[in-house]
Amino acid sequence: MKSSWRTTAAGVGAILVAVGAALNAAFDSNAATNVDIAALTAACMAGLGLIFARDNVVSSESAGAK
Repeated sequence: MKSSWRTTAAGVGAILVAVGAALNAAFDSNAATNVDIAALTAACMAGLGLIFARDNVVSSESAGAK
């Protein structure tokens, strides 16, 4: 993960945006808005996928792949 900082940053950003949107929906003082659990879960899973992905500019040797 250290050598693939671009995808890791994108993954962390995706998770932060998803959690922020869910918190905004939960605490916006409007009883009509609800947290979309499916969208939150999907965005967090995509973010985790990006965190564990490897950048295209990182070679397999520098990433530690055999």
